[in-house]
Amino acid sequence: MKQRSGFSFFLAALVWGVSVAGGGLAYAQDAKTDAAPIERPFVEHRVILQISDNDPAKEGLIVSISYKLLEVYGPDTVDVQVVAFGPGIDLLKADNPRRQQIDSLIAQGVTFNICGYTLETMERTTGKRPEMNPKAKLVPAGVPYILSLTEKNYTLVRP
Repeated sequence: MKQRSGFSFFLAALVWGVSVAGGGLAYAQDAKTDAAPIERPFVEHRVILQISDNDPAKEGLIVSISYKLLEVYGPDTVDVQVVAFGPGIDLLKADNPRRQQIDSLIAQGVTFNICGYTLETMERTTGKRPEMNPKAKLVPAGVPYILSLTEKNYTLVRP
């Protein structure tokens, strides 16, 4: 039997736990829960923007890069997936000062994904779940979602 390293065992257990608990996760209020990106036939460019820290400067970069990608490539030929996990989910809180910009980007086809595992952990730790942007999409776990997108030829950018 092949022996696993501690980290790979932890990662496998995490992914297994999320997949087993997937149906039982309590999701953000009104958030969409389908984890697969929407197929768009004319997309030529696929980008993941990762946000995993609560840093207003990085939040600004995520918004700025998203707008620039739409401007350069057009909304029909670029698929931008923003994945927020850990402290980075602050970008997608309902009261975030960038809420209007995020809603505008969503209306133009950018997908903002919230890590359900982070929300579940916050709820377990604090006893309550933060109110999130209802236009954002909920995925069971952010890092495995990023991995699944990179396996579909998305380019990962971590501003």
